[in-house]
Amino acid sequence: MSLRIYNTLTRNLVDFQPLEPGHVRMYVCGMTVYDLCHLGHARSMIAFDVVQAWLKASGLKVTYVRNITDIEDKIIKRALENGETIRQLTDRMIDALHQDADALGIERPHHEPRATDYVPQMLRMIGTLESKGLAYRAGNGDVNYAVRKFPGYGKLSGKSLDELHAGERVAVSTDEGGKNDPLDFVLWKSAKPSEPEDCKWDSEFGAGRPGWHIECSAMSCELLGQTFDIHGGGADLQCPHHENEIAQSQGALGDGTFAQIWMHNGFINVDNDKMSKSLGNFFTIRDVLKAFDAETVRFFVVRSHYRSPLNYSEVHLQDAKGALRRLYTALQAVAAADVRIDWSTPYAARFKAAMDEDFGTPEAVAVLFDLASEVNRSRSPELAGLLKALGAVLGLLQSDPTTYLQSGSGLNEADIEARIQARAQAKAAKNYAEADRIRPALLAEGIELKDSAAGTTWVKA
Repeated sequence: MSLRIYNTLTRNLVDFQPLEPGHVRMYVCGMTVYDLCHLGHARSMIAFDVVQAWLKASGLKVTYVRNITDIEDKIIKRALENGETIRQLTDRMIDALHQDADALGIERPHHEPRATDYVPQMLRMIGTLESKGLAYRAGNGDVNYAVRKFPGYGKLSGKSLDELHAGERVAVSTDEGGKNDPLDFVLWKSAKPSEPEDCKWDSEFGAGRPGWHIECSAMSCELLGQTFDIHGGGADLQCPHHENEIAQSQGALGDGTFAQIWMHNGFINVDNDKMSKSLGNFFTIRDVLKAFDAETVRFFVVRSHYRSPLNYSEVHLQDAKGALRRLYTALQAVAAADVRIDWSTPYAARFKAAMDEDFGTPEAVAVLFDLASEVNRSRSPELAGLLKALGAVLGLLQSDPTTYLQSGSGLNEADIEARIQARAQAKAAKNYAEADRIRPALLAEGIELKDSAAGTTWVKA
């Protein structure tokens, strides 16, 4: 293969070859389902949707796992606030997640494990860590991981133990009988009498629930094996979550490599701060989709490199909308032929070279615009077909061009057509003042008329 991927673990681009010839196994950390997904979550989902799509376009079989965290402190708190069970809350949020992801054209992963379905596997891994001296039972009932007993902790983030700070999502124990070291993290959280019964599991360590980090170690190993090809997630998960996954998985299963390549997508920023629920500066996917169509939102994400920070603003989304419409305008003008991509042809070869260099979507999108310009010049159905086929790799340009360009006008289509006909009749009667009045009047209502030898058509301005 000619694909190179930036490996966070080694901090360089590496030539990619799957461990099993022809088959890529990929695990991506998914959402904690206590609330609706925001645009930052959308970026991660879209980024790895493009990754799996390009791997498949490269002729590889892909087994894609993206987990769901459905037990965690925020979930318990929100369920209690809402007066509902944890399962009722998480089922509702998972359904909303699927609705949002489907709207954005994100392909469902092959496996979407819920953490609560893998508690036995987590407990077995915790037991193995305890037997190896890497986990200990604290006086408060928790089971913690002894970070300083794992050689190489910090290699993913490139930080020494003294530079790292405890950052697990479950509350840090500060009472007597808690952690031996501030860097230690919880593997099994002892149940509190005040907590609802549906967040407690019986175990040899006592009633409780799993810590956040052990969930991904257990689910990835169960579904993909002890060693797999790609582990992905947002840049905020690099430390401590992914550091802790490495420590748990390699500590329990041996010294072999846990994941061959670690990939991390960049943040979406608002006013130079990471979009997050904790900062209160987030925009939910469905709120954004009230103002912009789903393909514009996807295009806004795809035209930036997955590792780069991406600044959110309505101005940037409006710019993405206008750019995407230019691509659709080329497809509206020339009926696309049904083509099979020949990767040796110039445009396809440039697109492939871009994607093979760490999934370089900005350069790949630039190829789409060059190709659209050539379609406009040559009126070639074959090149229009290639534009549509290459766009499909990125999850773009699959709508009917006219339908897309006319969507969201807010006007009745029959009324628009009637006014176009009235304009034509005014022209025929040489009532040019009336004909000239209709065009700007429609434009003021968001409808742009396009005259050609074949007649007048319209698009949403």
